[in-house]
Order: sequence, then structure tokens, then C-alpha cells
Amino acid sequence: MEKKLALSIKIEANGPAVNLKGIDGEVLMIPFKGYVKSQIFNGIVEPCGVDTQVVNMAGVRHMSARYMLTGKDHTGEDCHIYVENNGWFDDATKTMPFHTVPTFLTDSKALAKYLHANRFVGEGVDEEDGLWIYFYEVTE
Repeated sequence: MEKKLALSIKIEANGPAVNLKGIDGEVLMIPFKGYVKSQIFNGIVEPCGVDTQVVNMAGVRHMSARYMLTGKDHTGEDCHIYVENNGWFDDATKTMPFHTVPTFLTDSKALAKYLHANRFVGEGVDEEDGLWIYFYEVTE
């Protein structure tokens, strides 16, 4: 499998997390914002992003981050990219980087075919300056 970097996203906290601990599991909602740097898009992560993490009785954590990017595509046009990024891991065996499966929706004419027709994977990496999410286009 070959990987080509598509987007680099710096994640920044945006307020306190909300936590619910129930009898059968736990839910943690983490608000965030950030910025994006790449060859195809540059901009910000709107400050309404949320990473919802649900831990079931078996200790399996489902992470689902949803957020909107606002900026300019590689042609210089203003646009948005909606991201839904999902991952699953066991807290006891979680490793870095953690791996995810993203899906995208965009209003960019230049990026729509690329983001909608190709396969991507995500990696969350804890760098010296904080959490980065890297999305890679993958080919067999």
C-alpha cells in the first residue's frame, strides 16, 4: 500500500470536555479548533469541531471527530471541507500514531472529485507542539 500526504491538520483544544460515565460505558465530547496546511488546501478548523469518544463495556473506544475546514483550495478559491473521521481502539493497547478512516464532503470544484473518489486513511500523531492529524491518499 502506498500513501501520499493529502492534508495536515493541527488540532487545538477549544474549551472543556464534557464527560458522561454510565453503567455500561462512557462518553467524552472534546471541542476543538485548529488549522490546516497542505498542497491542496490551507485554512482553519472552525471552532465548532467535536471529537466524540464512546467507550463500551468491553473497553473498546469509538472515536468520531466531525468538523468543518474553511479556507482556500490549491486554485485559490474559497471553499469548505467537511470531515468525519472515525477510529476504534482498546484503551489498554492504544498506540501512537492512532489510525482512522476519514470521509470528506466539499464545495470546492477543484477538490470534489479527488476527495470523493479516492481512498484515505488518517493518523493521529502527538508531536512536540501538540496533536496533528495527517490524512493520506492510499493506493494498492
